[in-house]
Amino acid sequence: MTGKQINVALIGNPNTGKTSVFNQLTGLNQKVGNYPGITVEKKEGVCKLPRGLKAHILDLPGTYSLNASSLDENVVIELLLNKNDKDYPDVAVVVSDVENLKRNLLLFTQIKDLGIPTILVINMADRMERKGISLDVDILEERLNTKIALVSARKRTGIDKLKELIINHRNISSEPCVNASVIDPDYFGNLRKAFPKQSIYKLWLVITQDVNFGNINRNEIDKTSGFNTKSNSELKRLQQKETIHRYQFINGALKEALSVDKNAAKDLRSRLDRVLTHKVWGYVIFFAILLLIFQAIYDWSSYPMDLIDSTFASLSELTKANLPEGVFTSLIAEGIVPGLGGIVIFIPQIAFLFLFISILEETGYMSRVVFLMDRIMRRFGLSGKSVVPLVSGTACAIPAVMATRNIENWKERLITILVVPFTTCSARLPVYLIIIALVIPDETFLGFNLQGLMLMFLYLLGFGTAILSAWILNGILKIKNKSYFVIEMPNYKVPLLKNIGINVIEKTKSFVFGAGKIILAISIILWVLASYGPGDNFNNAEEIVRGNYTEQSIPTEEIEQEIASYKLKHSYIGIMGRGIEPVVAPLGYDWKIGIAIISSFAAREVFVGTLATIYSVGSDEEETIKNRMAAETNPILGGPLFTLASGVSLLLFYAFAMQCMSTLAIVQKETNSWKWPILQLVIMSVFAYLVALIAFQFLK
Repeated sequence: MTGKQINVALIGNPNTGKTSVFNQLTGLNQKVGNYPGITVEKKEGVCKLPRGLKAHILDLPGTYSLNASSLDENVVIELLLNKNDKDYPDVAVVVSDVENLKRNLLLFTQIKDLGIPTILVINMADRMERKGISLDVDILEERLNTKIALVSARKRTGIDKLKELIINHRNISSEPCVNASVIDPDYFGNLRKAFPKQSIYKLWLVITQDVNFGNINRNEIDKTSGFNTKSNSELKRLQQKETIHRYQFINGALKEALSVDKNAAKDLRSRLDRVLTHKVWGYVIFFAILLLIFQAIYDWSSYPMDLIDSTFASLSELTKANLPEGVFTSLIAEGIVPGLGGIVIFIPQIAFLFLFISILEETGYMSRVVFLMDRIMRRFGLSGKSVVPLVSGTACAIPAVMATRNIENWKERLITILVVPFTTCSARLPVYLIIIALVIPDETFLGFNLQGLMLMFLYLLGFGTAILSAWILNGILKIKNKSYFVIEMPNYKVPLLKNIGINVIEKTKSFVFGAGKIILAISIILWVLASYGPGDNFNNAEEIVRGNYTEQSIPTEEIEQEIASYKLKHSYIGIMGRGIEPVVAPLGYDWKIGIAIISSFAAREVFVGTLATIYSVGSDEEETIKNRMAAETNPILGGPLFTLASGVSLLLFYAFAMQCMSTLAIVQKETNSWKWPILQLVIMSVFAYLVALIAFQFLK
């Protein structure tokens, strides 16, 4: 086995600590992508094992059983059925929670029936004593015909034992522990005769669900002579009988191996739930937590942000001072460095945002928030499951749109997809932060920072608009279908620092590098458009400007600044900007902001990078982006360009506008139509323009 990589499939119910086990095995040696052709997230990593071996760990989507009811669960089944798949596991690792072992073992017994060597991980072992749980591992291994690793991801115990079991997976029996065919011996007997070379349980999964493996599919089974498949209703009844039969076996095994002291001290879960999900105090506490989060984001990140801002300004000047004059030096100093600086500066605040979201998820509180907000959702015609995409939309609209797959009703799912982009995603954060810093005083009110309060208001505004839009769409689409909201409440846990750290690093990296590619490309294009122009006005800018000031005694620095401004105005980007200025001027913007708005349709965060590039072209002063933007004057009204009126107008425009090509693409993919993303783009953009126009005209 030396030199061979072991394929490991990590499988389990949601909330069993599967991610914690994955992180303990792989650390930062992991990557996230999508399965080919579909939008289900694919998380994989590499685990270094003893004896110089390596394991390729595939963290499969959470599933309760192999009776699939969603696209996520289908992915699990199709991989486990297809031996030709490059990720087909040499060994399956089923992660269970010691407090919910009975429920978790249903999935384990099903996977065992597939003939794959299967290891059972019993996680959260550190809670056994406190919960009065005692477990005879030897008896359970014998009954389940497997090997068990008793693990505490929190205390990092049992991981070495799990690695040893993975190395020795060939010694684990692949024989089933439950004979599922006893639910209908005649039916399964005929199936075995019709396909003597195939696994009976694999055939059963193909028959009962819309999955394929090998060269066998449902239609071929139906056409096979001598075998008659049952109706869908009969198959459903057989599935129910199978589940009952498995639970009978599980109950018997646990009766021998597991005991729980019912008199053991109870934890605070029920008492905490009564407070945190209270119909009044629950909302008050959630609001207070949000307030603290946004205050912390501003206070904690101000120091590293100031350092990054001044560092990139110095780096630009250093480049000009140490490299020979020319096009290449200008490109680096005025295009690439400011463009990248415009996104890097926001890493601290984005990292803090993901930090707090990770803590809320790790502790189990986020599930309570989802449950709490369901009370509101129902009044607006949304499924309770819509809360999950709306909450996850604060990170990014793309996975939020993908998360709507769990909503069974098509109209409810469609409404959720259409309103999710209103929630404030992390791509809007750079725009909000730079504008708030320019137009909202850095002062406190009743002990709260005004800038932090403004940021929180924008988050609440986005969420409120999404809810209101859903209510309107519910009326238009006439949704009358009843839906039921079911969510599992995990136990409260002290967050694992390793999980939080990996999540923050991965999410921040994904945001920065994903946006960085776009920003770098756009920064170069914008630099070219801003550094060159047609006709004499651009080519003879120096002579024209100096000629205008021949009789005036003006410092050389001001003359140089006037020349740079004149050239920028008559460059290609200046001509384009002045062309659209009549459209954006009523909102309080100049042509530079207009260009930034257009370029940010590639990705919202490009707005800051665009302004950073435009304001850096021709500038020789060691000055930060924020200072240059603060010094801009309004070409029509005079005075500062970024005032409370224009700033609020711009914030509201970005709060409501649909400015993300990636989101439009994923909406098209999820709805299988261009009609909905086009309607989304047009309606949200028009609405954003009108709100921004009213705000500026009212406040100016």
